[in-house]
This record gives sequence, C-alpha cells and structure tokens, in this order.
Amino acid sequence: MKHKLREDKTCLNCNYVVENRYCPNCGQENSDTRKTFYELFVHFFEDLTHYENSFWKTIRNLILKPASLTKEYLSGKRMSYLAPIRLYIFISFVTFFIFSILPDSEENEHDNPKPKAKNEYYQSKPETKKDSIYPEEVIINDLEKKGEISKTFSDSIQKAIKESKEKADKDDGDDYMNFGYSSVEELDSVQKSKKPNQKMSALKYWLHKKVLLAKKGKTKEEAFERFKETFFHNIPKALFIYMPLFAFILWLFQNKRKWYYFDHGIFTLHYFSFLLLASLILELFNLIFDNFDNFIMNGIQYIFNTVLIIYILYYFFPAHHRFYNEKRIVTIVKGVVMFFINMLILSLILVGIAFYSFINIH
Repeated sequence: MKHKLREDKTCLNCNYVVENRYCPNCGQENSDTRKTFYELFVHFFEDLTHYENSFWKTIRNLILKPASLTKEYLSGKRMSYLAPIRLYIFISFVTFFIFSILPDSEENEHDNPKPKAKNEYYQSKPETKKDSIYPEEVIINDLEKKGEISKTFSDSIQKAIKESKEKADKDDGDDYMNFGYSSVEELDSVQKSKKPNQKMSALKYWLHKKVLLAKKGKTKEEAFERFKETFFHNIPKALFIYMPLFAFILWLFQNKRKWYYFDHGIFTLHYFSFLLLASLILELFNLIFDNFDNFIMNGIQYIFNTVLIIYILYYFFPAHHRFYNEKRIVTIVKGVVMFFINMLILSLILVGIAFYSFINIH
C-alpha cells in the first residue's frame, strides 16, 4: 500500500534532500506520517509479512520444501522471503491468538446440563459440607416421620453417614500431593516448633506451602484439571525457552568446524515455525469438521488428521537430511536419538513451568 508523499523534500530521518519516494541516504519513505487507522493496520500487516512479495512464497516453501528456507537464507537470498525471526513471531502470534479465542472442545455443564435424577430425594446436592443434608439423610428423616424407624436409630444412622462422608472428603483432599501436612496451619505450626537445625530449608518450606495452598479446597479431579489447563496454557513459553536448547542439541550432533551455532538457530526457527503452523492448520480443520456429524465427514477428518500428524513427525528427517547433507541412514539414526532427547527435555521444561504456574494460582 503506497502512502501520500510529503510536499517537503527534506527527509525527516536524516535531513537529506529526497527527489523520489525513498531517501537515497537512509532509505526511509518520504510519506506523510499521519495515517488513518485503516492505513496503520495495513502498514503493520505489510511490514510484518512483506505480504505483497514474499509472505505466501515463504509459507509455501516452509510447508512443502523442508529446509529450503534455511538454505536460501544462509546462502544470502534474504529479500525474497520473510526473515526467520519475523516469520516465527508472526506465526506464533497468529497461532496462539486463534487458540485463545477458539471454543473449548469439551462442552461444559452449562451448555449441556445433565438431566436430574427421577428420584425426588436425589434432585439436588448440597453445595457446602457444613450443616449439609445428604440424600440418604433425607430418606432416613422421611422414614422417621412415618414412624417406620425410631428417632434413636435414625440419629445413629445419620451420624454414621456424616462420619463416612467427612472421612471420604478428607481422604480425597489429603491423598494427593501429600507431604505429611494436612493444612498450611499445621505446616507453620510444625515449622515453628522445631529447633533451628531441624527446620526444613526455606525452599522446601516454600514449596510445601505453595502446594498446600494450591490444592486447598480442590478434589484430585479439580486439581488435575487445573494442572492440565496450566500445562497447555504454558506450551508457548516452553517452546520459546526450548528453541536455543534445540539448536544446541543440533550443534552437538554436527561437525563443529562446518556449522556454526547460528546456522542451527536459523534451522530451529524455521522448524518451530512449521510446527506451530501445522498445529494451527490441524486445529482449524478439526474445528470445521466437528460441525459435521456423519460417516463421510468423520472419515475425511480421520484421514486428514492421520496424514498431517505423520507429516509433522516425518518433516524433521527430510529437513535435516537436505540441510546438513548427510546420508539418509545417518539422518534417521541421529533424528531418532535427538527426538527422544528433545521430548524428554521439553517435557521436563513444560511440566516445570506448568507446576510453577499451578502452585502460584489459587
């Protein structure tokens, strides 16, 4: 998109005389700096993607020609394609923005309320434990009113029911992530009562307290759902942190005299850009086909998912082979070894970030 030129021929950036559209000294366009919102938006998109010349060419080569972008960039052909860092930033921004606005795949209870039980005693459940009345107690009370059981017998049954329920609730809250303390108060009390040389370290005490606060008031299922949510929410952070480590692992497996760490870094940026883009395509495709519920569409969806997932797993091998110019068998062996190393390290990073986020959100 071309902008209106300024009447003043003096460059705003370097004060050089500009005869044409661009300054011959610094290259800045001598256009009006005041723009409409539409012009600003289009300028941002064009500047980010070089849309008019290189965006679609870059995306096409990224998907269909593994390692071609990396080879072209390192050979000096850089104006025809998006720069690796700009490409990764753009794809990651679009991918995680779309992921954040897409509806959850699992429908919640509000959208699909479960039908209530037919039995009138089980149509509602108490929301709090304190002074709650369980369905069984309703039945006992009703039998007592009808004179079918005595009040003494009714009280004993209800007491046993409450004790059983309270024990079950306590067990459910204490049998996961248990460090031997049932509450923060108990942890603080034990820590204060111990002698200085017997107290746990500051880090250990902080960790125990954070875990107790994180699981407070949550069942195992609720805690697991919360951890799973933080796990997937932190995938972008884990990938961003892991990129330099991925490049380092490539460096370890290659000739140090022939390849610089910079070369592995460019390969990594293109490879991770492909992974994000493929994930976005897979998610959007499934979102579209989830609206169709018939045998043919389900079959097409299954075939597409299978083919794309296989291609995602396969992509690294031709990319690695074409870029590093090694024998196929060497590429396969190195690729398999690096795959397991990368999965292990990435999983540890992701679990660590997710756990830290989990214990810091109450």
